[in-house]
Amino acid sequence: MENPNEVYKALNFIEQIVEEDLKNGYTASQLKFRFPPEPNGYLHIGHAKAFCLNFGLGEKYDAPVNLRFDDTNPSKEEQEFVDAIKYDLSWMGFKWAEECYSSDYFQQLYEWAVEMIKNDKAYVDSQSSEAMAEQKGTPTKPGVNSPYRNRSVEENLDLFNKMKLGEFKEGEHVLRAKIDMTHTNMLMRDPIMYRVMHKHHHRTGNDWCIYPMYDWAHGESDYIEHISHSLCSLEFKPHRELYDWFLDQVYDEKNIRPKQREFSRLNLNYTVMSKRKLMKLVEDNIVDGWDDPRMPTISGLRRRGYTPAAIRDFIDKAGVSKRDQMIDVALLESCIRADLNKSTNRIMAVLNPLKLVITNYPEGKTETVLAENNPEDEKAGHREMIFSREIFIEKDDFLEDCPNKVFKLGIGKEVRLKHGYIIKGEEAIKDANGNVVEVRCTYDEKSKSGSGTEESKRKVQGTLHWVSASHNVAAQVNVYERLFTVEAPDADKEVDFKTLINPNSLTVLKDCKIELALKDAKPLERYQFQRIGYFCVDKNSTPNNLIFNRTVTLKEGW
Repeated sequence: MENPNEVYKALNFIEQIVEEDLKNGYTASQLKFRFPPEPNGYLHIGHAKAFCLNFGLGEKYDAPVNLRFDDTNPSKEEQEFVDAIKYDLSWMGFKWAEECYSSDYFQQLYEWAVEMIKNDKAYVDSQSSEAMAEQKGTPTKPGVNSPYRNRSVEENLDLFNKMKLGEFKEGEHVLRAKIDMTHTNMLMRDPIMYRVMHKHHHRTGNDWCIYPMYDWAHGESDYIEHISHSLCSLEFKPHRELYDWFLDQVYDEKNIRPKQREFSRLNLNYTVMSKRKLMKLVEDNIVDGWDDPRMPTISGLRRRGYTPAAIRDFIDKAGVSKRDQMIDVALLESCIRADLNKSTNRIMAVLNPLKLVITNYPEGKTETVLAENNPEDEKAGHREMIFSREIFIEKDDFLEDCPNKVFKLGIGKEVRLKHGYIIKGEEAIKDANGNVVEVRCTYDEKSKSGSGTEESKRKVQGTLHWVSASHNVAAQVNVYERLFTVEAPDADKEVDFKTLINPNSLTVLKDCKIELALKDAKPLERYQFQRIGYFCVDKNSTPNNLIFNRTVTLKEGW
């Protein structure tokens, strides 16, 4: 009998495809997936949809998932990016079955290409790229054959071998598949399989000077690794026909045939997902590297304080669809709020300090007050805070002439200090320019929170956070906002996306006062600054120079 309390989650359309295949002849042991990033940049939140989908299928079906680097373009790829991708995936909690590289298969791909030449399925073209593009036609106009399309097998083999040996300059020759220049799918009009590139490869060094194109390398790599389902983003749907044609040239019925299927990309508003554009932000020093907390990269989100659980929750809520999505960043922010609310200790921090002197509190006296670390976690316990005659509150929490319904301290108005006493504003001390630099007040000594007195139960309008002026630690706080001022910064191709950068995307606060409890805070530790937001210790923070990055505000309010 089914458990009536069990919650069943609907399968996404990719899972439905896998289930159908299992019903129609696939065995569970044949299932195998892969995540194939190109190591030409850092992973970002858009990639998270792909790797969460593939590794999630691996977890669901207890199937292996390969991490395969699509390293076929040495002019853009670096070991730094390989290392960063592996680190990000490990941090996310994913484990891959095998670490593979398209470059592992260069020799096999070359040998298959030679066989295609012998079978009159490929030829060497010696035209310029401009001439080939012109001959390819348009979606409504068929292409025309290259003048080199009918070279003999012997001549093609000789030229391709010389390409491999490095006897030609870049652009002199390419190897093209011989399919159909009048095909309705322009990708089937004799696509390029190899080009000459005299570039150093981060793994194979200078062993090769011809490199396979993505469409040739990708499907064949899936085949070599016995991948059952090759999941790609929607822009590769027109490529599926070519994917299958290339497989036809090497397929042996004894092996499993990979099946390409496509899902929609994930786009996040107020940012860009193009690695080329993200690279430009880094190269032009608009941001502080790939892991700048304003970047949509996994490393940037980590530095900002995001958790793997929140990212996975976000991807799960965004869903798997067949149409490209523009997801509101507010959904991502709500996921991290929900996670950090449960997991982070509460701390008091004053970002814009205003000194407050309690004139009737004995000079030199200090006392401890108990503060709850996390009301969402019974095991989190309590900590002790030092209370003293002089404390700091936020400048914005004082308004000299404060109306009753505004929950701030004012002259003649009472508020409660969280975990402490009720205080009343008495006098505002101003500088020569009329700015308030100090507030003097009095306190009700019987009103201490938790003391059990009638006064401690008295209700006042407003509860303020604070830190002792004599018992705190100085810190820098980086307040981040969205990187762009418009929702879709790359929607208009005529506008330089860099002109849409938000000039207020980073505010650095250098004179912040934090509870002493955080004096030994370690990089990437996360906290809730009460009444302010969630914050993470920056990677460059040290005991002598504490730096915190704002992850997200307590509530959505951008």
